[in-house]
Amino acid sequence: MTEHQFSLDGEQIAFRDVVRKFAEDKIAPLAAETDRTGEYSWDAFKALQAMELTALSYPAEYGGSGASLVTQAVVAEELARVCASTSLMFLISKLGMLPVINFGSHQLKEKYLPRICSGESQCSYGLSEADAGSDVASMTTRATRDGNDWIINGSKIWITNAGVSDLYTVFARTSDDRHKGISAFLVEASWGVHIDKVEHKLGIKGSPTGVIRFDNLRVPDANRIGEVGEGFAIAMHTLDRSRPTIGAQAVGIAQGAIDYAVAYMKERKTFGATLATRQGLQWMVAEAQMQVEAARTLVYRACAAVDAGDPHGDLSTLGAMAKCFASDVAMQVTTDCVQLLGGYGYTNDFPVERMMRDAKITQIYEGTNQIQRMVIAKKVFG
Repeated sequence: MTEHQFSLDGEQIAFRDVVRKFAEDKIAPLAAETDRTGEYSWDAFKALQAMELTALSYPAEYGGSGASLVTQAVVAEELARVCASTSLMFLISKLGMLPVINFGSHQLKEKYLPRICSGESQCSYGLSEADAGSDVASMTTRATRDGNDWIINGSKIWITNAGVSDLYTVFARTSDDRHKGISAFLVEASWGVHIDKVEHKLGIKGSPTGVIRFDNLRVPDANRIGEVGEGFAIAMHTLDRSRPTIGAQAVGIAQGAIDYAVAYMKERKTFGATLATRQGLQWMVAEAQMQVEAARTLVYRACAAVDAGDPHGDLSTLGAMAKCFASDVAMQVTTDCVQLLGGYGYTNDFPVERMMRDAKITQIYEGTNQIQRMVIAKKVFG
């Protein structure tokens, strides 16, 4: 896919169809129970493993499939169409390992990437803190040099996959310089990553979100990612390349809600005719589908920019637009789909209320939509 081509090629369309059937057969039947119990679905993860989707996003030389980001977005969308929590399983290790892929030493890649590809390991991204969320440069977690090691003290919040992941990419302060005083490290959980709390959330209940803590955690310098002081730049570089796939997740949630609502409307009768014949409701669905298709195209464009190596330097803006627009669309569309089902839409016997709850987080994580609008405005105003 070139930077100007925003539709899928034949191979990608065929792959999408395979992933959709897999998602409907293996993932969809688990989604409601996963949401109800709020527990991580190892059955869903093993299904991803069996389909080799755990390897899709990584370089071939380390055991991966080397798929383009556009193809990864297709998978994120198709999984989110039936279960947002499972789409996060697919996405989270990539977020955690992107710093290693782009900035890590060959030894670091060789040691850890094959474990991620096989599904033996999972990785989380440790950036946010209680007083450093949108303003990550205010972080206070500190790494202090000790010979050939670093000693890390502090805590991180909003950690997706906390307690499930055995690897954590951790950003910590190595000097007092606000932006150039942060470094990145790949940490093994067994070295002393404590799970202080697991959050009870509105949505994505099958994906644990927690608070992690480090008390004199010792990390070898070989597990430093990039140069000392490069951490902030690495974090931003990573989010630019991950954000478009959150847009894909949002598109998937919205499409899943539309697809369910349309099937319901074809069956449900009022006043002697199906809901699908009511022009007012048809127009609601038409508007929703237009918005989703626009969001999908914007997501593909941002992903294509990543695949092309960001040739025009506009990835930050494109990624912010894709994530922001798609997540706002997902929230509106899922809310409308609850309305289309009437009272039934408000019950958990039907999946649209779950999709509405799941959609909300896409407006918040990996940079709130208010932050995305700041990024976009900065570019527009020069």
